[in-house]
Amino acid sequence: MRKFAVIGLGRFGATVAEALARRGAEVIVIDKNPELVERFKEIATLAVRLDSTDEEALISQGINKVDVAIVSIGEFESSILTTALLKKIGVPRVITRASHTVSDIQEKILNLVGADRIILPEVEIGKKLAQSLIASNILDYFPITDKYSAAQVNAPESFWGKKIGDLKIRQKYRVNILEIRKMSLEENKIEKVNYLPQATDVIEKGDILMVIGEEEDIERLSRGE
Repeated sequence: MRKFAVIGLGRFGATVAEALARRGAEVIVIDKNPELVERFKEIATLAVRLDSTDEEALISQGINKVDVAIVSIGEFESSILTTALLKKIGVPRVITRASHTVSDIQEKILNLVGADRIILPEVEIGKKLAQSLIASNILDYFPITDKYSAAQVNAPESFWGKKIGDLKIRQKYRVNILEIRKMSLEENKIEKVNYLPQATDVIEKGDILMVIGEEEDIERLSRGE
């Protein structure tokens, strides 16, 4: 099981920590605010009050052994120091939340100190909303990197009754289908999930496709062009 650390329990950090814990992940949460730490004692695997810019304190709680750390600290200086320390003690992947007021220079600093990904929540939400408005067949949208995204897409009508291989999904759209959710049209619930479907599998009316690719390619696929 992958181990996570969430540092900073503001709205963003708390939401991420709760979502990870609900999915059964091992989660260590850290904050300076004792009330926030107390609230997470029965939610997270471990909830600790400490200064995330203290290297020894981080190691003492096993933060150096997590697979992913999410830094969600409002104060930019502490965010930089924490990000740098996490990389120094060997955390493989560090995701740092930046404020919408972050400058290009501050973003470059976060990259320089080792942030593997910088998240601007307002930008991510804006892109997700725009995507859903432009492409009505896209049910949900998850940016993975600056270039690639995952999305849940209603199978366009032009795909119904056809095999994946005949549609040449990968060649035509440069998109990979990770799974096909077979829906009950009468009850609007999932009947079956086909993970990593093959070229011979048929896409049917009502199917929901989980796909991964570049944004423009996903949009084209959602329209069945």
